[in-house]
Amino acid sequence: MRRRVLSAASVIWLVVLAVLLSGHCAFAQSVSPAPIGIAPSSTADIGDILHQGRQMELDRRWGDALSHYEDAIRQFPTHDDLHQRFEFTRLHYDLGRRYTDHSFCNTLDRLSEQEALDLYREVLVKIQAHYVEGPAWQELVQHGTNALEVALTEPVFLQRNAPRAAERQILEFRDALHRMLNSRTIECRDDARDTAAAAARLAKQLMAVAPAAVVLEYTCGAANSLDCYSAYLTPDQLSDVYSQIEGNFVGLGIELKSEPGALVIVRVIPRSPAQLSGVRAGDRIVAVDGQPTCSLSADEAANLLQGEANTIARLSLVSPGQDARQVDVRRKRVEVPSIDETKIIDPDYGIGYFKLSCFQKTTCRDLDAAMWKLHREGMKALVIDLRGNPGGLLITAVEVVDKFVDRGIIVSTRGRSLQEDFTYSAHATGTWRVPLVVLIDHESASAAEIFAGAIRDHRRGTLVGRRSYGKGSVQGIFPLNHSSAGIRLTTAKFYSPSGRPFSLVGVEPDVLVHRVARPIVTLSSSPAMPKDDDQMLAAALHAARQLTAKR
Repeated sequence: MRRRVLSAASVIWLVVLAVLLSGHCAFAQSVSPAPIGIAPSSTADIGDILHQGRQMELDRRWGDALSHYEDAIRQFPTHDDLHQRFEFTRLHYDLGRRYTDHSFCNTLDRLSEQEALDLYREVLVKIQAHYVEGPAWQELVQHGTNALEVALTEPVFLQRNAPRAAERQILEFRDALHRMLNSRTIECRDDARDTAAAAARLAKQLMAVAPAAVVLEYTCGAANSLDCYSAYLTPDQLSDVYSQIEGNFVGLGIELKSEPGALVIVRVIPRSPAQLSGVRAGDRIVAVDGQPTCSLSADEAANLLQGEANTIARLSLVSPGQDARQVDVRRKRVEVPSIDETKIIDPDYGIGYFKLSCFQKTTCRDLDAAMWKLHREGMKALVIDLRGNPGGLLITAVEVVDKFVDRGIIVSTRGRSLQEDFTYSAHATGTWRVPLVVLIDHESASAAEIFAGAIRDHRRGTLVGRRSYGKGSVQGIFPLNHSSAGIRLTTAKFYSPSGRPFSLVGVEPDVLVHRVARPIVTLSSSPAMPKDDDQMLAAALHAARQLTAKR
C-alpha cells in the first residue's frame, strides 16, 4: 500500500490511528502508489528546487524534503542531483520513522546478534527470489553502509545505541569500516551477511554499539534502497498494511493531515467512535492526553493516538470560530468503507455518483451495494470519483474493472520471474452497462490507474480531470520468519490492455480540467449537486449529461 510522506501538505491515512490487526496473510499482492508531497512549480529551475530542498534538510524537515525531491523527480526524472538528494533524505526520514516506532524499538531490544544476522539473510533471500530485478550484492551492502553512516549523524540513533561514543570514536569506526569494505568483494548474499557481521563487530569494539542495531541498519538500507516502493516493514507497519487490505482497524476513525501547530481532521468515518463522540471534519487536534501536538512530528503525534481496543484517547480540539473543547474517544474496531457518498447528483438526468477511495478486500461488496442503490433510485449514467485514490489490491482492481468491461484484457503484469507474468481478462457475466464517467487527478495511482487505463483503452467511458500519478509496479508483502516484521518488494510492472506502461506516464483524461477561477459548467441549486468550486466534478457531470443525451 501507499507510503505517505508525512509533511504539511500530505494527508495521513488511518495508519496513525492504532491500526492493530492480527493478519494471517502469507502473501498479499498489492499495487502501491507513491507518496503525496509538495509539488515544485513547473517554472522553477533545478537550482531553485535544490536550494529549497537543502534548506529543508538544514532544518531537519526530512518529510518535507523527501516530498519536495520526489515531486521534483517526477518533473525532472533524469536529473542525477535530485535523485542523490532524494536518496540521502530518505535515509534520514526512514531512520526517524523507525526510531519513533515502538514495535521496531522492541525488536531491536529483543534480537541477539545471531538473530539479527538471520533476519538480514532472510531479507536478502526474499530480494533474490522475488524482486523485479536481480540483486546487485555490492550495491546492497553499500546502501546498508550508507544507512549506518547516516544513523551515526542522528541523535536518536546515537542516544539509544551509542550514548557514550565520542566524535573521535565515531570517526575511528568510519575509517576502519571503509578499510574493511575496500578489502572485500561481495558476490553473493553470504558475502553480504559476513560483511554486515564484520561491521557489527567493529561497531561493538570501537563504539560499544549493540551488534543488532548495526545489522538492522544494513537490513533496512538494503530493502529501502531498491526503489521508492520497496521497504522493510516494522511489525506495526506490517499490521497497518494488513489493515488497509482488510478495510478495518482499531482506532478512532478519522483521517488527518499535518499542519503547523496541529493535526487537522479532514474526514470522520461514518459510525466510527470519533463520529459518535462528536468529532467533526475541520476540527484541529491541539493536544492528545494533555500533550500538545504543536512540537511533535506527525509520527510522534501518531504514536500518541495509538492504543489498544477499548482504551480512551482524550483529544483537545479547536473548531473554526468556536471555543476549545475536550473529547474522550474510545478506540474500537472500525470498518473503513472503500466507497462513500453514494447518491444521485442530478435527478433530472439520473446521474449517479460515488467516491471510490481505495481498492481493498471489501471493495467489490461495497461496489455492488452502491450500484444497486443507485439503480433503484433511477440511475441512467454514473460518475466514479477516483481522485486521491492511492490504489490497493491488484486483484480487487481487476474485479472492479470486470464489473464494467465485458471482454478483453484488463491488465497484464511482467516480472523477472515467469510466475509474476499474468494477463487478467474480463468476463461478460455480471457487467454493468450504464454510461460511465471516471474522475482522476494527479493523486490517482496504481490500482486506480489500472481501472482508469482499462476504461480508457476499451472506450468504456469518459475520463475527466488531470493526468494520474504514473505508478506502474506491483508490490508483494512478505512476512519475515525471524521477527514479526515484513518486507514490501516490487515484484512486477503492470501494463494497460493496449500494452502501455504506467510508470512516470500515468493515464491522460479525455477531458482535461485546468484550475480556473470559476466553474466551467453551470450547475443547478440542488443540494446533491457538486459545489461551485469543484470544477472537475462539474466537468464530469457535464460529460455524463452528454452521454445520457446520446442514448
